[in-house]
Order: sequence, then C-alpha cells, then structure tokens
Amino acid sequence: MSELVVASNRGPFSLAENGDGTIEVRPAAGGLAPSLAAALAAPPETAGPATGAPGDVVWVAAPMNDLERRAAGEPALSTELPGLELRLVELEASTYAAAYDVVANSTLWFCFHGLFDAPRRPVFDASWRAAWEEFRRYNAAFAERICDEAGAGGRVLVNDYHLPLVGRMIAERRPDLATVHFTHTPFASAEELAILPRDTRRELLEGMSGFGACGFHTRRWEERFRRTAALAGSAVPATFTAGLGADADRLREVAGGAECEARLAALEELVAGRVMLLRSDRVELSKNLLRGFIAFDALLEERRELRGRVCFVARGYASREGLPEYLAYRSEVEHLVEWLNEKWSPLCGGEAPIVLDLEDDFASTAAAYRRYDVLVVNPLRDGMNLVAKEGPILNERDGLLVCSEEAGAYEELGEVCLGVQPFDVSDTAAAFSRALDMAPEERSRRAAELRRRCARTPPAAWLDQVLAAARVPGPQAA
Repeated sequence: MSELVVASNRGPFSLAENGDGTIEVRPAAGGLAPSLAAALAAPPETAGPATGAPGDVVWVAAPMNDLERRAAGEPALSTELPGLELRLVELEASTYAAAYDVVANSTLWFCFHGLFDAPRRPVFDASWRAAWEEFRRYNAAFAERICDEAGAGGRVLVNDYHLPLVGRMIAERRPDLATVHFTHTPFASAEELAILPRDTRRELLEGMSGFGACGFHTRRWEERFRRTAALAGSAVPATFTAGLGADADRLREVAGGAECEARLAALEELVAGRVMLLRSDRVELSKNLLRGFIAFDALLEERRELRGRVCFVARGYASREGLPEYLAYRSEVEHLVEWLNEKWSPLCGGEAPIVLDLEDDFASTAAAYRRYDVLVVNPLRDGMNLVAKEGPILNERDGLLVCSEEAGAYEELGEVCLGVQPFDVSDTAAAFSRALDMAPEERSRRAAELRRRCARTPPAAWLDQVLAAARVPGPQAA
C-alpha cells in the first residue's frame, strides 16, 4: 500500500518485451509525465516538503497497446526510479478507444478549447451516449485501482480531463484519502459547457467536486471552473492555481548533447544566415498553425525588404491521427505551406521561406530553440503551453516571444512577450514586425526576464505545490 498514488491516462513509462519473454519498463520518450516521475523519485535532500520521502509511490496509467494490456494484471511493474512503481489499469481496447477518442479527445478537448463547429457538431446521439458509458467505465477502473493501491490516509494526485469522474468514485469508496485533481487544459466557460447534455455536464462537475481540491495552471481557468460549477448548482471544491514551468535541467542536458549539436549545424546551414521565426507544436487544431502561416504571408506582403532575409521554421508533431479532424488538419497545414512556398520562393532568392518539419525529434527541437530569433506561440486557447517557456531557456540569440493572449503562459509572461489576439492575423503579422525591428538592448532585457520567469517553477516545485493542496474531501463529496 502506497502513501502516494499518481494517476494519468498516459504514464511516464512504456513497456517492451525482451527476447526471453520478460517485460522491461522503459522511460517514456517525452511529455510532462517523465519529468514528474523523476521529481517523485528525487532524494529527500533535493525534493520539496510535499514530495520529499513520500514512501513508495505508485503511478497508475492506462495500457497503450496489446503488450501493456496483457501486463495490466501484474501486481507490480518495477521501474528504474527507486521507490516508484507502475500499475496499469485493466481495460478492454474498445473501452479505451471510446473513452479516449470519442469522449476525452473529440468531446471534452473540443469543449474546453472552444473548438466545436456548432452548426455541424457535436451530435449527442445513442452512439455517443454508449461512448460516455465506456468513459464512466474507464474512470471507474482507474478509481478501483487507485483505491486498491493507496494506503490508509494516503494522498492521490489525478491528472487531466481524461479522469474527471474519479473524484466522487474515490470519495465514496475511500473517504480517508486526501485527493487532488489537476487540469492541464483550459476549462470551459459555463456557456461552452452547456453544449454538453445536461446529465453529462452534471456528472462531470459532480465528479470533480468529489476531489479534495482541484488545480489549474492559471487564475482564469480556476475562476471559470468555479463559476461554471456554481451556476450548474454543483458543489465547488477547494481550488488553487499552480503555473508549471519548464524542466530547465532536462532541456539543457538535451541541448548540450552531440545529437543537438549536429542538428544545430544542419539548421544553421538550412537557415543560411536568415532571421529565423520558429514554432514548435503538435499538429493540433487548438495550436492555430494555419493563422500563424497566414500572418507570415502578410508580413512578407507588407515588408518587401524582408523577402529572402527571414524564414519561418515550423516543427510539428503528429497528433491524434486516428481522428478524421486531425488528419484533415494536417493535410490543410501541409497544403498551405506548399502554396506559400510556391508563391514566395521566386521572390526570396529561390529559397523556400517556410520550413515544415514533421519529424518527432526533440534534439532537433532543442537545436531550433537555441537558434530562433522570434518564437511564435499563438494557440486559440491553451492550459499553459510549455513551448513558450522551454524556448527562452535554451535560446542563445536574445530571441523574442510572440505569444497568444489565450495561452496560459501569457498570464506569467505577458509583460515581457509580444501578445497577440490569436484570430487576428494582422495583429500577429504586426507583432512579427515589431519583434524583428526591436532594438538589441530591449531584446536582451526581455530575453533575460523571460529566462528568469520560465524557469522559476520547475516540475519538482510545481509538483510540491500540487501535492500540498491534497486534502480529504468534504462530506458533500461522497
């Protein structure tokens, strides 16, 4: 039985089968979870008061493939991090697909990010309601595994929009546990959440009210949750804000490696002395890639002297390509870049002004962070957006940040970045222009302040804040 249980849809580890049939637990390639796992396993002298020496920690996650589903019945999966073990929830592939694809990613993600195309979708029919039943089953499986693993009076941290129903389920079965839920996305307004069926909306909010506390990256998302819950007549649990910063140590380790140096040399050859704009995103609807490229097109239209002197490097990562909306979006991104390069290459000395790279390679991303002159982060809406914080930490050219006012990071960085309204491509093009014209002294001042702010809440410190907020839910939770 563990003093601390952490739960998330995707865990910080992946499984591989060795030649002798044994199963090996390996660190996951990227994302927030591996940084949090490393923080949990930190020795007491380097950890904060909440994470220091928590006893054995169990991380509960969903199986991602057939091998992991076969291993889900195992009582323990040891990891290379001392005191941290992995437990996989027993789930049918069909249950996971309905919960993850239909509800979490096609409904809740769209709702929280304001992405619904209201004249056409969503459509809540019998098929969708069957998927919601699977979503409930998925949450119940997590709740059962958490309750089985947690020791008496233990703490539980549940992450993100995939698991909002777990709070009430835990409170009903294990009222002794101190629980906290953290939402890494934005939260929907009351009007946006009202798009969901009434019973679904009530179940989601009541599930979250079953946690001892609910955390968000910014005050804006916290206040939205409180207002939405109150207007719906749901109990409002304790809430708090904890803005996550970048993992500077991990970033510098990657940036200092031979792979990154090789990628940087190749990038320098490609850029060929041009001023470099950079974006690094998942190819995901909320990231607003299309308007970023259209704004760059407007910049080249307005500033003839920049043609051939500036390039836009766009690093993209495939995202949710099992969903038709995402496949269509990737195709639209690729076609827009191709069209713009055909338009501008003859006027830019024959060089393509936009470089779109969809290879998932973090060493290349780290090299691009080191080299950019302007970092573009223009999401339609984002819970935080760590790219806005990772880039300034590694940048070596006093690079500036153009940041959407709808990104959670803007709440912390708005005074030193160039803020943009993400739907306004003219505003974004003007921000590009201001960044390119800014005096070196001002660039240096802003870059130094960005580095300071971006690193002040690393994952270990953020985790400490979140775990310190865990508490036993009030009587209404059960």
